[in-house]
Amino acid sequence: MAFLPVVCGAHDLPTDAAIDAEVRSIMARTQAKGLAIAIIDDGQTRYVQAYGVRNEKGDPLTVDTVMYGASLTKPMFAYAVMRLAGKGRISLDTPIAEYLPKPLPEYGGKDIVRRYADWSALDERWRKLTPRVFLTHSAGFANFGFLEPDGKLTFHFGPGSRYAYSGDGLNTLQFVMETGLGIDVGAETDRIFKAFGMSRTSLIWRPDFAANLADGWDQQGRIEPHDERSKVRAAGSMDTTITDFAKFAAAFIRGDGLTQEEQAEMLRPMLPITTRTQFPSLQQELPVPERRKDLAAGLGVVVFDGPQGRGFFKGGHNGTTANTWVCIVAKRRCVVILSNDVRAERGFPDLVGYVLGSTGVPYDWEYGKAAE
Repeated sequence: MAFLPVVCGAHDLPTDAAIDAEVRSIMARTQAKGLAIAIIDDGQTRYVQAYGVRNEKGDPLTVDTVMYGASLTKPMFAYAVMRLAGKGRISLDTPIAEYLPKPLPEYGGKDIVRRYADWSALDERWRKLTPRVFLTHSAGFANFGFLEPDGKLTFHFGPGSRYAYSGDGLNTLQFVMETGLGIDVGAETDRIFKAFGMSRTSLIWRPDFAANLADGWDQQGRIEPHDERSKVRAAGSMDTTITDFAKFAAAFIRGDGLTQEEQAEMLRPMLPITTRTQFPSLQQELPVPERRKDLAAGLGVVVFDGPQGRGFFKGGHNGTTANTWVCIVAKRRCVVILSNDVRAERGFPDLVGYVLGSTGVPYDWEYGKAAE
């Protein structure tokens, strides 16, 4: 897929004081209780700050408060898969049938279903599933199997044929890696966290997080305790801090740990996105003339072209969490926002635009309807 040619525009980053004022204004407008922001410029962390409170008691949200990463777990997982591919331990385009000891639909039982999904209803198209298909959200699955009438994953379209967001797609890839290749996804990501100095990040709950932990607020302003996730799930079990995720965002945009070709492959527009909004994930495709030409799936992220050139982004959301990560590739410039109040999400387009200027990040597509 070829993107439209663009000319990078100039935009000076605001001063720290101006950023601080803008964040406080947006928090007041959205009534968000807590928000943390990091800004990366030319591949280096320039600004990290936290605002508001982390719990009902009123303890302050700090740059070291552990917050729920939600679907920001997905690009972290994609990065880990690309590193493994670079070492020859997995191939992005090898069918998973070559990795599993037995057919995917034969795996089941209470333990499997409780941690992953129920694949027993899949037809022979499962043999066309590859790591790349999962990481571009084109497996053909619903977002999660529990959304299906019978609770079993099924194909809504042929693997690789179109984009439809699926958390259970990434969880299935995790299962294949663990079961067929003996790769411990939690251990692999822990190695990345250690390499980047991310001492307060994990894909599974750690008791030492409890001392400085963010609870969350929902759309009605009700508080909910932080979920202590006891299982590694590639789709969204990561806990992190704004300080830690800024380290990953900066390393990622610099290409640390990857070859230049591997980084380019992650950010290559691989699959056109053909729906009006991201959710509901299984909505009908737009007529060809109405489809966006600037938007496509990369590996674990969505890539776009805008006034400042190629960019990519990923969000994270549940009932009490709102996160966003946006980068402009040529300038190696990023904004990361983590919030423990889902109401903050309404202010993200304005806040990202204030910091980065006009980018073309498709928030109208992402926020057409939010999902867990």
